[in-house]
Amino acid sequence: MTDTTAGNTVANGQITGFGTKGYRSYVLIALMLIYTLNFIDRTLISVVAQPIINSFSLTDTQWGLLSGPPFALFYALMGIPIAMWADRSNRVMVIAVCVILWSIMTALCGMATAFIWLLIFRVGVAIGEAGCTPPANSIITDYYPPKSRANAIGIYSMGVTLGGVLAQLFGGTIASIQGADFGAWIDSIGLGFLFSGMDWTTVEGWRIAFVVIGAPGAIIALILWLTIKEPPRGYSDPPDADPTRKSPFFEAFKEFGVKPTFWWLGMGAALVAFVGYGLISFQAPFLQRVHGIDVREAAIMYGAPLAAFAAFGTFIGGFMSEKLSGRFPAVVAWLPAVGLLLAIPAYILAFFSSSLTTVFVLWAIAAVGHYAYLGAQYSVGTGIVSPRSRATTIAVLLLIISLIGNGIGPLFVGAMSDFFMAREIGLSGYGDLAATFDPKLCGAKMLELGEAGPALCKAYGDGLRQSMAATVLVFLAAAGCYYMASRTYLRDRYNPDAH
Repeated sequence: MTDTTAGNTVANGQITGFGTKGYRSYVLIALMLIYTLNFIDRTLISVVAQPIINSFSLTDTQWGLLSGPPFALFYALMGIPIAMWADRSNRVMVIAVCVILWSIMTALCGMATAFIWLLIFRVGVAIGEAGCTPPANSIITDYYPPKSRANAIGIYSMGVTLGGVLAQLFGGTIASIQGADFGAWIDSIGLGFLFSGMDWTTVEGWRIAFVVIGAPGAIIALILWLTIKEPPRGYSDPPDADPTRKSPFFEAFKEFGVKPTFWWLGMGAALVAFVGYGLISFQAPFLQRVHGIDVREAAIMYGAPLAAFAAFGTFIGGFMSEKLSGRFPAVVAWLPAVGLLLAIPAYILAFFSSSLTTVFVLWAIAAVGHYAYLGAQYSVGTGIVSPRSRATTIAVLLLIISLIGNGIGPLFVGAMSDFFMAREIGLSGYGDLAATFDPKLCGAKMLELGEAGPALCKAYGDGLRQSMAATVLVFLAAAGCYYMASRTYLRDRYNPDAH
């Protein structure tokens, strides 16, 4: 397939969009599924967090480091050059290549023999995933006319939370499989000869999960490449927007950099991601430490349903923005603030409730309000710049989000968890045991900790509980940023007549 360009014959695209309605829907669903795969591979590590923490004897700060800064740094650094490549090349091809890369690296995570190798493979996942969203958003804006983009991008953005659901379902289930059982299954389907000499009894379930979930990505990338057409750039925008001229980075920067809406949006989305990545990185450990459930139950009974509620929040945010836009033109920018303010008390009450049923209900309510922002993140970002600058603009937006959100959020929650845990251990009267306390003994092996075991393990859970509650308060600042973005959004929206 070759890149195509818009001409006068597609002037009606701004009303109808590119292709038939059925094919547009197929492309949108396909891109949403790719985004879902992106977040399955990205989120899987948080689903199997506690087993990895136990395998490598990590502190929460070390786990936060693994979950956050290296991934975020390379995701951010590679996002802009890949987006500029997409602004000048076949965007479908760019996405397909990146899917193959991140899928291979996900599988390799399951083969890591040391903490440093797991860190390196996670960086590989980050580089591949950096090439998904900027070109995908650019494609969607060419397939869909302006009046339908908020809903379309909201549907695409559901990949974040749907990926979370599937990562929980598949990751939690596979991670609970014993290596010996998986080896027996491999033998039963006639593939045992490929792994002759392997001692399956030493293979941990979390490793199997990475390999099984990461490997199919290459096939999915091939299907994408063969079935999605590269649309003419700017097809769904007025012809006089001149979408065929490629925008250098600094030209794109001059376009969005002077608009306050972009910076308020970027900071608001980054703060939401700060909380979101921090919470998701420690969601499974929280359920296992505080409520005593295993990795499979935490994933299937709680993680997957909560991710589904988050997906609903993403959808409803885009749906409401489109329905209310006639009456409230800036609704797409201020609606996320409403959701975030509703999420704060729901999250905090969930963290401190002793009933798992209450925890689930409150967490579900919080997730709907929390994730209503995702559609706005992309709708506003693409709505304030010309077609030729959209992929680069989204890449810069994701850079800000990644460095602040994914880069600092998990590390902050982990460091605060260790701080609060140490404080709780001190208050319990066993402060002299803090340095030698081995958290992986909590649970079935707690008796090995002696009489101090219950107090030490309670502090291990309470420290994380307090850290997550404190982190949620950052939503107050994020809501303020979205409110400020709504005040300038209408003025900053892209107007082709002014160019």
